[in-house]
Amino acid sequence: MTIQAETKWLKDYQAPVFEVINLDLTFELSPTQTQVTNRMVCQLAPGQPLADMLLDGESLRLISIKLNDQLLNEVEYQLTDTQLRLPKVLFANSSSPYQLEIVTEINPQANTALEGLYLSSGRFCTQCEAEGFRKITYFFDRPDVLTTYQTTVIADKAEYPTLLANGNLVSQTDLSDGRHQAVWQDPHKKPCYLFALVAGSFGCLTDHYTTAEGREVLLEIYTEPRHLAKCRHAMDSLIASMRWDEQRFGLSYDLDRYMIVAVDDFNMGAMENKGLNVFNSKFVLADADSATDVDFEGVEAVIAHEYFHNWTGNRVTCRDWFQLTLKEGLTVFRDQEFTADMLSAPVKRIEDVRRLRSHQFAEDAGPMAHPIQPQSYIEMNNFYTLTVYEKGAEVVRLYQTLLGRDGFRKGMDLYFARHDGQAVTVDDFRLAMADANQQDLTPMQAWYQQAGTPHVKVVADYDASQQAWLLQFSQQNSLAQAKSEVDKTPLLIPIKLAAFDATGQAWSSSFLASAAQDAIAAGQLRLIEGEWVYLLTAFNQTLNVKDAPADLVWSLLRDFSAPVILDYAMPAAARLHLAKFDTDPFNRWEMVQQLVLADLIAQVNQAAATPTADLVVKPSNEVVTLFTSLLTEALAKTAQADVDWAWYGYALNLPDMSYLIEQFNPVPIAAVLQVYPAYQRAIGLALVDLWQQTYQAQAAQLSSDYAYNAQAIGRRLLKNRALQAWLASGNQQALSAAKAQYQTQAHMTDVAASLQGVMQWHEVAAAPLMDDFYQRWQDQPLVLDKWFAWQAGFGQAAGIAGVDALLAHAKFAWTTPNRVRSVLGSFARINLALFHQADGAGYRWLAKQVLHLDAINPQVAARMVVPLIQWRRYQPKQQRLMKQVLEELKGAIQSKDVFEIVSKALVD
Repeated sequence: MTIQAETKWLKDYQAPVFEVINLDLTFELSPTQTQVTNRMVCQLAPGQPLADMLLDGESLRLISIKLNDQLLNEVEYQLTDTQLRLPKVLFANSSSPYQLEIVTEINPQANTALEGLYLSSGRFCTQCEAEGFRKITYFFDRPDVLTTYQTTVIADKAEYPTLLANGNLVSQTDLSDGRHQAVWQDPHKKPCYLFALVAGSFGCLTDHYTTAEGREVLLEIYTEPRHLAKCRHAMDSLIASMRWDEQRFGLSYDLDRYMIVAVDDFNMGAMENKGLNVFNSKFVLADADSATDVDFEGVEAVIAHEYFHNWTGNRVTCRDWFQLTLKEGLTVFRDQEFTADMLSAPVKRIEDVRRLRSHQFAEDAGPMAHPIQPQSYIEMNNFYTLTVYEKGAEVVRLYQTLLGRDGFRKGMDLYFARHDGQAVTVDDFRLAMADANQQDLTPMQAWYQQAGTPHVKVVADYDASQQAWLLQFSQQNSLAQAKSEVDKTPLLIPIKLAAFDATGQAWSSSFLASAAQDAIAAGQLRLIEGEWVYLLTAFNQTLNVKDAPADLVWSLLRDFSAPVILDYAMPAAARLHLAKFDTDPFNRWEMVQQLVLADLIAQVNQAAATPTADLVVKPSNEVVTLFTSLLTEALAKTAQADVDWAWYGYALNLPDMSYLIEQFNPVPIAAVLQVYPAYQRAIGLALVDLWQQTYQAQAAQLSSDYAYNAQAIGRRLLKNRALQAWLASGNQQALSAAKAQYQTQAHMTDVAASLQGVMQWHEVAAAPLMDDFYQRWQDQPLVLDKWFAWQAGFGQAAGIAGVDALLAHAKFAWTTPNRVRSVLGSFARINLALFHQADGAGYRWLAKQVLHLDAINPQVAARMVVPLIQWRRYQPKQQRLMKQVLEELKGAIQSKDVFEIVSKALVD
């Protein structure tokens, strides 16, 4: 099939010709024949010459158009599959502003792509970001056209008793024909991507919040009535996020009510529509019986994220979609800071960096690599990426690192003062930060324009004759060099650093201030909020630290102060020293991970060099000693109440297999798949008694009642990490303990940890537990997603046939993104042994499912194809097999979404 794929470029941006003064929408809802009446008042934008009016529209049946109350006939306008053109001659003799009325009809029931207006379990719902509004009515579907909205929703009262839209409720009226209507007004100008409408039968949890400005706000969460009890955590998270935003950034809510609606069928996590947030139910519903600690944290973070968008995205929005990171990167940073304050800041930093390295770094190294401000796109949905969100958040964090928390707050204050109610660019944000702090932040611009992950190499030499350390820094972006970019400039990379002596004492700030005077005088070394920050601004740069002892161990990139790959060849003894003494919890964790990672890499290289089925995998003495020390340390603290237990849980976990894979090019996948599980088993067996003791000690400290707080979450994390390692050892007592933990059914965190562990390490023994789990939870969709995911992600015995059986299951639905992700996503991203089968069967299976899904929901299909596009990273056999299925897929797909990703993957 030939795809008509138009590339849009940032350099081609043009301001809108027309502006909309106000928009009045009336919806007469019907599952198959919803009528939308669009009445807009518009005029030429200041300084713009008269031109044709171009309105976006897709999958619409046009009924009528009126201009200034005059009905237009078909010869007076041009209509295509994607656009309505009103020639400028229609406006030449009309006085501005123009009154335009457009009536269209749409079929929500047939909308399986879940963009625009669609049905979810019999309830009407909208999703308009990025370009879904054009599937509702003809309009300027671009983020820089802002206007006020009035929305009238009319529907059968018995079928759809709840009628919601953006803003404040103006009126509710019963009509004579069994229908009713609600009128909503949003006084704040917004782009159409923030429009929302929901109609159906819901239960509602209500609460109230009084803002710092004294506004009484009604808070409402809508969901299926049977799920209302699961909304309390979401409501508490909303109230906490409203309070936090006032305290941290001085930002209060600006409407009389704030509504959240949970739906099962949603492509994304949630959507920040002004005053009416529509959420994937996964990020609203949570109670101890059905949600894990990770789920609870996810709800809290996403609730906060969408609320924070009220200012960073809604009140100040994007000029165009190339500026997406302006709202998403900034808001992810804000929700990360919120979670850090709610739970554990060090652990949150570790979680975020693990995700960045395991997934975003892979994106940076693949065919879809792009700057956080992309320069072009074919399908905008493809750029809701980890790069735009997660790396974008890291770039925002750079401002806070450079300016300090107070300086960052000053920049935010100026940003809102200048741009409230506007659609702006990333440059406007940078300038606000610079002007508020009277600093030149022009070097930050390169972070928005360069794709790929920067590599920072450090060579630390000691000059005994001068008693000086020379820290030689160099930076490069291998991706950019490979693409021969001519506009390469060095990035501004802040590197937090410290030094520790042989006794483990940190070298004091005053000593460093004296020893590095030249760098301080040059502005390269700054003391910011008690941390020394070295500013790498050139491709090559040297820090000279004089009058320093030879036994210093340097702690670099503390708190992961920049999103880079640090190449610093430290001896194992130095890493062990920092793993014991570093005062930065992130870098202490990092040293543990780097020791394990180096051990894993060495053993994978050995397995690749001398393939054998009898390969012996054994953790190094350094790793065993370190893990022994950490477990012993944790056991000694068991009764203490002020310990960050989650830190131990993460430190005692291995680097993700996906992160291990990123260390190789080409990837010896057979060796990785052989070594990694064997290493897990070996580390479990080497410390089996300590794992058992840790599990039992933490279990004894935990109450049978579920509590959501940093202490309880951390203890459960460490306890269940110990259980996983204990199970990996093959110990039968561990299997008995896991079964007992499952049978207790104390809460879903423990249920999931035990069942997943048994499924991973004792698949045959897991079968009756999996059957029992299904019987218990088959009517709870979010919990059942876990059941599907564990089998698709860890099931080995039945091979591809086992995953096929999941697709044929009565509870599997291609139209529900969560269920699709639980099977296809878990298979391709977790079950790597099946996905990377030597004969390519795993690749062919995924491509077949992507092709089927492409006709139903292209946006989700585009997400599912991503594991195939990294084909160049693998060895020749895998390359050939993956490329073959991509070429076949390219010739059969129907959507721009998948076409763009597959095409870029195949470019020579």
